[in-house]
Amino acid sequence: MTQINKTDLKLIKLLAMDVDGVLTDGKITICSDGTEMKTFNLLDGHGIKMWKRAGLKTAMISGRESAVTKQRAKEMEIDFVYQPCQKKLDGFEKLLADSKLEPKNIAYIGDDVLDIPLVKRAGFGIAVANAVDELKSTALYITSRNGGDGAVREVVEYILKNTGQWSALMERYLV
Repeated sequence: MTQINKTDLKLIKLLAMDVDGVLTDGKITICSDGTEMKTFNLLDGHGIKMWKRAGLKTAMISGRESAVTKQRAKEMEIDFVYQPCQKKLDGFEKLLADSKLEPKNIAYIGDDVLDIPLVKRAGFGIAVANAVDELKSTALYITSRNGGDGAVREVVEYILKNTGQWSALMERYLV
């Protein structure tokens, strides 16, 4: 695994994420009434809030259409949400146009083969610890935590700490 130059991390302005397998553990519960349930990790949620407090943007790119994903995106005030994206690279290209950013300004976190083109195209491509091997082999960074178990928070901390933004964000908690 090659790690990105820490100077290049300062170019990251937007954190884009897959949902199932990254923000969740990849399990989906279908209830008898047809509704869907997913579990999101609060560490990831607070990490996203800290990311946004640093003045940075967020996006979700999911292969599946899900009301639960839409609800979580609304709660987290995610800036850009693209679902369903059968060809996730199309969603990524739309994100570039909508955000008016370049690939070098985007970090992307994925877990499966559908994420390979995005991990390759993003300035900082990331695989969660329990991602498939094919994705891990293309990532610049592999988290130590699994998807749905704080991997997003780990990435947020890694980028913010290595760009000198973490200490200022921590001040509110240390009073």
